[in-house]
Amino acid sequence: RMKAHTMNEDVCFWSWISVNTVALVTETAVYHWSMEGDSLPEKMFDRHATLNGCQIINYRVDPTMKWLLLVGIAAQQNRVVGAMQLYSTERKVSQPIEGHAAAFTSMKVGDNQQPSTLFSFGVRNASGGKLHIIEVGSPVQGNQPFQKKAVDVFFPPEAQNDFPVAMQISEKHGLIYLITKYGYVHMYDTETGTCIYMNRISSDTIFVTAAHEASGGIIGVNRKGQVLSVSMDADNIIPYITNVLQNPDLALKISVRCNLGGAEDLFVRKFTNLFNQGNFSEAAKVAANAPKGILRTPQTIQKFQQVPTQPGSTPPLLQYFGILLEQGQLNKFESLELCRPVLQQGRKQLLEKWLKEEKLECSEELGDLVKQVDPTMALSVYLRANVPHKVVQCFAETGQYQKIVLYSKKVNYQPDYIFLLRGIMRMNPEQGSQFAKLLIEDDEPLAELNLVVDVFMEANMVQQCTAFLLDALKNNRESEGPLQTRLLEMNLMSAPQVADAILGKHMFTHFDQAHVAQLCENAGLLQRALELYTDIYDIKRAVVHTHMLNAEWLVTYFGSLSVEDSMECLKAMLQANLRQNLQVCVQIATKYHEQLSTEALIDLFEGFKCFEGLFYFLASIVNFSQDTEVHFKYIQAACKTGQIKEVERICRESNCYDPESVKNFLKDAKLTDQLPLIIVCDRFDFVHDLVLYLYRNNLQKYIEIYVQKVNPGRLPVVVGGLLDVDCGEDIIKSLIMSVRGQFDTNELVAEVEKRNRLKLLLPWLEARIHDGSTESATHNALAKIYIDSNNNPERFLRENQYYDSLVVGKYCEKRDPHLACVSYERGLCDDELIKVCNENSLFKSQARYLVKRREPDLWAKVLTEENEYRRQLIDQVVQTALSETQDADDVSVTVKAFMTANLPNELIELLEKIVLDNSVFSDHRNLQNLLILTAIKADRTRVMEYINRLDNYDAPDIANIAITNELYEEAFAIFKKFEVNTSAIQVLIENVQNLDRAYEFAERCNEPSVWSLLAKAQLDGLLVKEAIDSYIKAEDPSTYMDVVDAAGKSGNYEDLVRYLQMARKNARDPYVETELVYAYAKTNRLAELEEFVSGPNHAQIQQVGDRCYDDKLYEAAKLLYNNVSNFARLASTLVHLGEYQAAVDGARKANSNRTWKEVCFACIDGQEFRLAQMCGLHIVVHADELEELINYYQDRGYFEELMTLLEAALGLERAHMGMFTELAILYSKYKPSKMREHLELFWSRVNIPKVLRAAEQAHLWPELVFLYDKYEEFDNAILTMMAHPVESWRESMFKDIITKVANIELYYKGLQFYLDYKPMLLNDLLVVLTPRLDHTRAVNYFMKVNQLHIVKPYLRSVQNNNNKTVNEALNNVLIEEEDYNGLRTSVDAYDNLDNVALAQKLEKHELLEFRRIAAYLYKGNNRWAQSVELCKKDKLFKDAMQYTSESRKQELAESLIAWFLENDYYECFGSCLFVCYDLLRPDVILELSWRHNLLDYAMPFLIQVMREYITKVDKLAVSEEERKVEESSPDTQPIVFDKQLMITAGPGMGIAPTPQPPQQMMGGMGAGMMMNMPPPQPQAPFGVGYGGGFNSM
Repeated sequence: RMKAHTMNEDVCFWSWISVNTVALVTETAVYHWSMEGDSLPEKMFDRHATLNGCQIINYRVDPTMKWLLLVGIAAQQNRVVGAMQLYSTERKVSQPIEGHAAAFTSMKVGDNQQPSTLFSFGVRNASGGKLHIIEVGSPVQGNQPFQKKAVDVFFPPEAQNDFPVAMQISEKHGLIYLITKYGYVHMYDTETGTCIYMNRISSDTIFVTAAHEASGGIIGVNRKGQVLSVSMDADNIIPYITNVLQNPDLALKISVRCNLGGAEDLFVRKFTNLFNQGNFSEAAKVAANAPKGILRTPQTIQKFQQVPTQPGSTPPLLQYFGILLEQGQLNKFESLELCRPVLQQGRKQLLEKWLKEEKLECSEELGDLVKQVDPTMALSVYLRANVPHKVVQCFAETGQYQKIVLYSKKVNYQPDYIFLLRGIMRMNPEQGSQFAKLLIEDDEPLAELNLVVDVFMEANMVQQCTAFLLDALKNNRESEGPLQTRLLEMNLMSAPQVADAILGKHMFTHFDQAHVAQLCENAGLLQRALELYTDIYDIKRAVVHTHMLNAEWLVTYFGSLSVEDSMECLKAMLQANLRQNLQVCVQIATKYHEQLSTEALIDLFEGFKCFEGLFYFLASIVNFSQDTEVHFKYIQAACKTGQIKEVERICRESNCYDPESVKNFLKDAKLTDQLPLIIVCDRFDFVHDLVLYLYRNNLQKYIEIYVQKVNPGRLPVVVGGLLDVDCGEDIIKSLIMSVRGQFDTNELVAEVEKRNRLKLLLPWLEARIHDGSTESATHNALAKIYIDSNNNPERFLRENQYYDSLVVGKYCEKRDPHLACVSYERGLCDDELIKVCNENSLFKSQARYLVKRREPDLWAKVLTEENEYRRQLIDQVVQTALSETQDADDVSVTVKAFMTANLPNELIELLEKIVLDNSVFSDHRNLQNLLILTAIKADRTRVMEYINRLDNYDAPDIANIAITNELYEEAFAIFKKFEVNTSAIQVLIENVQNLDRAYEFAERCNEPSVWSLLAKAQLDGLLVKEAIDSYIKAEDPSTYMDVVDAAGKSGNYEDLVRYLQMARKNARDPYVETELVYAYAKTNRLAELEEFVSGPNHAQIQQVGDRCYDDKLYEAAKLLYNNVSNFARLASTLVHLGEYQAAVDGARKANSNRTWKEVCFACIDGQEFRLAQMCGLHIVVHADELEELINYYQDRGYFEELMTLLEAALGLERAHMGMFTELAILYSKYKPSKMREHLELFWSRVNIPKVLRAAEQAHLWPELVFLYDKYEEFDNAILTMMAHPVESWRESMFKDIITKVANIELYYKGLQFYLDYKPMLLNDLLVVLTPRLDHTRAVNYFMKVNQLHIVKPYLRSVQNNNNKTVNEALNNVLIEEEDYNGLRTSVDAYDNLDNVALAQKLEKHELLEFRRIAAYLYKGNNRWAQSVELCKKDKLFKDAMQYTSESRKQELAESLIAWFLENDYYECFGSCLFVCYDLLRPDVILELSWRHNLLDYAMPFLIQVMREYITKVDKLAVSEEERKVEESSPDTQPIVFDKQLMITAGPGMGIAPTPQPPQQMMGGMGAGMMMNMPPPQPQAPFGVGYGGGFNSM
């Protein structure tokens, strides 16, 4: 969605008027709404009053949107009237116009330079159709006003109601396309208003059209959905206008306007006439405007050049060029001829102006011409003419070198760049360098780089060549390798630092590396040489000179070598100078040890016994390596280099060395400081070995140092080791007492205890406790000593807070289980205590512990079935532990534990002991509840006893639990004991399910709530009557819906009445009253029903009425519907009661379609047709109901009654199309005789397509034709008449309809039909079809069926079209009829036929006159000999002489004379001398007459010849005398006259010669000799004084 806006008025029409503007038309105004921004619809103007009530069909604007037009139509006086409103946005005024279709256009008219805004509109009024074309607004300044045009629009006789519906103007061709409602298209010329073409393109209305820009025509859609396109045929339009319309002026205008061919002869003729008349300006305009430049040729220019210029006037050639410049661009020849004199006059500014205005067509010849005057301007010409070699030459000559490359790329031209570069280098090396760079700007260089380099080197420009090559070779292509080598070579020899910089940037990779590397080594660039060398021997030779190499680079360089090469180089470096190269070797080994392998590097350094290098190498990697060998070798190297601190550090921090190997190495190393060995043994648990090593080597001080300073935590192990070597106790005790650090007492005790020397620690332990130590290990050790020594251990175990009960208890288990229980109880070690008690049968202690512990999980563990000692434990709990306790929580937790363990019998035993034996807890509510609940679960036989004996329990909860466990009697006893009666009766009803006991209990209680519960149960048990009685006793109407539902299902409406009456007393509920009314109806208490509904009530009477109706209680329904005035349902009810008249009255009061249908259908079924018709008249006026009513009648076979009903309905005010249509269909089925009358009266009110199908199915062909005609389906109407002529064909109708068909093929099918059916009327049909037929096709058809003689009148009527086929067909008919006069007239009047074929056919005819016509035809085709020969055969001497004279052939005339003489036709001989006088040679005639002794016949001829010769001699004599007189007289006239001679002035410039009379134009034959000759034909004047040349003969 683009935009949205809510209008205050309804929009009755909208249309896009531009790509971003929509026009909206409301009932009062017109708005324009732009889609740009947030703009709202803008009001343009108010609608004029003349458009009120009109249907808006179009809205148009002119291209500038200054003129707006609204178009509407309306029906008035049985015709469609068009109304338009023209509005000017500048003047803000409107003008109403009568019109149906209109359009705007902008076009140049006549000689105007600016386009005019034209407005055209078409109108069809009572007086006829008109097309108006006017110019709106004031003419543009400089333009001539457009003359308003108003032309008639032709509408065919069969389209009397036709009118324009659309108009489109082709701006491409300047043509107006006018579309009418009946599908006709009219094409007019916009400038002149001339109608060019008209035809029907659619039999259906074209409701939408638009301009088709691609073809310059229009496109439209008709009512059938067909998309139609109409456009001008550019190839044939001009010949059509010239030959068919006979309007050459219009053809010229359109040809010029649209640049179309076809009028070339007209233009050439017009140009020649104007040129010969001396009207050079008009001739120039014709030549300039001629389409496709047919006259703009060098010959035309030459003709204008040959015309002399009059003094004081513009030369015609310049006039011609001036007009061409105004029209547009000159062509190549015109540009050359114009510029040549302009440049000669030095007016090159004119040339510049014309070039800027693109008036000249540039060419190489024009550039060459201009270059002589201005090279820069010539360059411009060459550029426009696209002459690349001349452009490049001009750029080079003007020094614009940079433009050469750009231009050559642009035009895809390849000049000789090397030649250009050499020339530029010689003149300006700097610009040469720049030009060379231009050649390599693209990926592909424009010239071969080697040649460019050669040019630089020829000039010894190394620096510039380097810069060029760096730029040229930047893409580093493989193919450029030699050039890269050449670049490096030239710089290594002349400027090594430049080569070093180039190599340092790594720009090139494809040069000859070995060669360049050798050059680098020679130049001292070892680093570059190493980068390029690939041979290991070269590398080893150079790499040992580390003092000349950057160390950092060298290290990096080794990364590019292979492993083997790297090792070789390192060996070479160490061999060459160990001291000098050691540091860099260590750096290399450090960086690449992973690639070279650490083992190989270690072997390398060890091979040279270079422990210092090995130490530094391993020091750099040891912190990152996890290789055991690396760490071990590092320790060895550090030891050998005296780096003891580093040995100590690596032994302490490293985790990667092999401790056993290191320990053994350090033992063997005999270091002065044993600290590294101590660290290794301490870290890797070699303490025992360490103690043995130190003790045996008399290094006891290092033992003290170890346990006092290094790791005091290792004291227990050291003590164990000393004990193992039988060290003295005093030494050990002093050592223990001297250690103040942290060590594990448990471990020390374990070490000593393991060797049965625990008492050794007693003084140390007592001292620790005396110092306030709370460490559990210390107290544990002391407890163990006291237990072993039996030094009052139980007191210690109960009072001491710091020992670990678990440890001490475990220690006591085998020694004294009681002490173990004491220890475990103190430490809450549940599992250990239970285990000890079970193993030693200490159940009483265990029971006391469990009761006091109150731990449910512990209880669950001991009360499981898996515990084999559970029974003994339970006995001690019941007998001893709970009897001793007074704490309720102890009892509660114990009881819960038994419940959780699912020991109901044991629990009952326990609870009876507590509750029933008069203990402290006997009246405890929870315990009583628990006892009863346990009995419910475990022993139901005791439940009733407990219920009766106990009083302090929760009765409702216990009763509900009993119900849950199906102890219904116990629950009933509880409820009854505590007088909860409602619950008690619920138990009897729901659980015991004994309604009799419940009824007895309810009677005994006699409580309303109890009765209600009983009634509900009875109702659920379908004891409806008993339930209603109980509800009435309870006076409970609360469940009235359930009662009504149950009573309805069982049919107990009598009891329901009682219940509802009770309920109505308690509550005036609408539902209750509604159901009471229904119950009255069901019990047929109509009197009570009527009384009830008559009084005040809240019942839903309508609903009850519907229910009664559905239950067929029609009497009750009648009362109820009457009460609520529901006449619709009342009428339906009366129908069921058979009261039809009353039902109709009710339907009339209801006045609804449904009621009318129901009553109508009932009356039909009851055969009450009069009443049914009364109802039907109210139904048929509704189109939606009509089909159902008709089907109801038809399904029951009541056709007459149905047609009677529809006939009666036609006069109704609301009669609609469906009624007329359906009645027509019924007539077609059941009364065909009445259908035609019905259609003639009401055809405009029926649905014609639907009736068409019905008529076709019923084979009612006349009616079908009638409908097709009215529906404008003329094609189908004709087809129907031809398919069923006996029933449907009518001559007048057929001729009227066939002219309207869209398919022209039907014309020819109609001809065939008439030939077969009514051949004598065929010519009448042809008269009608003549304007529309293709006469060639029609005649060919008649020839094919051999029926030409029948259509002879038609052939005569259309012969004026001069159609070849028609002419030949008619001539054949005349030949067959032997009508030679008619044939002679035909061939004279109409010459479009094959004369030779006809003549050949006629020369063999048996009749003389036809052979004479054959000779005449031969003469007409210049076949003089055949013509004369045919006349001679038939002795047509006059014709032979006449044709011979017309032939103007001397040999033919002499042969005819000879033939006459041979056959002794002497009179003919004499006549022929007269007729062929000017063709006969006198000497031949004299000879023939003398030989045949016929001088008398030849004498007149000879006398005339003598007279002519004497006259000519006399004239010569007079001329000779005049010449002599002129020669003898002096010459008084100047040689050069003031005026030019006629021969140079051209036609029309001098005095026109006097036209000669026709007699003189025949070559001087006397008047007497012309008496019997046919008069000469007038000749068209082809120029002034054309005939003067004949007099010079």
